[in-house]
Amino acid sequence: MADQSVFRITKELSDLQKNSDLSLAVACRDIDVRNVKALIIGPHETPYEFGFFEFDFKFNKDYPRKSPTVTCTTTNSGRTRFNPNIYANGKVCLSILGTWRGEPGEEWSAAQGLESILLSIQSLMSTNPYENEPGFEDANESSDKKNQKDYVQKIRHETLRISVIQRLEEYLGMDAGGSIQPTVPSEYDLDMDTLDEDSSPFLPFKDLCKRRFLWYYDSYLTAIQKGKEETKDGQSFARMPFEGVSNSMEGKFNYTELERRLRNIKKALDEETDRWAAEGMEAKTKETTVAVNLYRQFEQVVESFKRADLPHSIELVDNNPFIWAVTYFGKPMTNLDGGLFKFRVHFSPRFPEEQPRVRFETRLFHHRISADGTPCYVSALNKREDAKSHIEAVIDALEEEQPPYDPRTLVNPEAFKLYWGGVDDRRNYNRRLRRSVQRSMEDF
Repeated sequence: MADQSVFRITKELSDLQKNSDLSLAVACRDIDVRNVKALIIGPHETPYEFGFFEFDFKFNKDYPRKSPTVTCTTTNSGRTRFNPNIYANGKVCLSILGTWRGEPGEEWSAAQGLESILLSIQSLMSTNPYENEPGFEDANESSDKKNQKDYVQKIRHETLRISVIQRLEEYLGMDAGGSIQPTVPSEYDLDMDTLDEDSSPFLPFKDLCKRRFLWYYDSYLTAIQKGKEETKDGQSFARMPFEGVSNSMEGKFNYTELERRLRNIKKALDEETDRWAAEGMEAKTKETTVAVNLYRQFEQVVESFKRADLPHSIELVDNNPFIWAVTYFGKPMTNLDGGLFKFRVHFSPRFPEEQPRVRFETRLFHHRISADGTPCYVSALNKREDAKSHIEAVIDALEEEQPPYDPRTLVNPEAFKLYWGGVDDRRNYNRRLRRSVQRSMEDF
């Protein structure tokens, strides 16, 4: 039974890691598949939008006959209750977990699993979480409507403060004032062959959250602006009728402070990316495994593009294998036709554990490219070590002609709104895209 349990958990982890859901992530140490960490990215158009919420799963030997134990760890050290069903102590109230009484047929069954639990938790992160509290599902009094608005406002504020800003500050070694404890890259940092899994903290979503922060940075700023319009700095959070003394969300609004800290994080991430160049040159001098591998991959990609007769060009910046400069020629017979666009692929000395960061140097109005030039692209998990796959994924994101609507790819709020708006909005989007394509030739 124990072996079957491990096999089932391993398969579920593999299936989740292979799928294209941009809002769920799972990980575990190879030596312990029964203890799983999961990340849920808050849904669009909810107060949880693009927040990073982490959960611990503990699977017993009777799984899947019995459900795992699930604990939310994004609670501000046990001080913040993010939802009527997600307590400050981390308890997640769901009938399928046996932590809440539900209707007949809602209890756990072996047909359910890790993904169904995550989707159930994600469904709690709704536009109106107030109604998740039993007895408040149909609350429609004037006091309830005010409470609903107040509840959304404070969840939005704490989602930004705790799940995004605090998390990224911890990853960057940054305090609330913006100061960062300097670190010096060591032999250990520069060559991943020396990695000892047991000796390092297990932070499986660190790189993912950094890259997603760059995706959603403009959306965070938009949320802050909305919060400033609806609340005043220093205004206390309203307590909900179902919140207890030790199981609530207490605090005060201060969006001015959140904006300052958010901008500090963005600045620190940009500086971190820039430092990869210097670290990369040192790694090249030491002929580390990553440096040698990237240089070999660069040569292979150049040769591959030549054989395929592709017009795009790739060069190393300052002969540094950790920075690739790509010139992309717009696809003929599309809105990109006639454009010349430059972007750089920055590789970390810890690649592929830290995935590349891409930045367009040519300004391009596109729903998959943020205002600062960060493209929203997804490289296949099984190609994490393949540098070429990242370039191809960026180009695919640019050229995709009929993409499915997916708010998780919202990296440019203005372009996204026009692209997915009405007929007139789409025409306006196309005009602005074409103008940026024309400017790319003039600037080149």
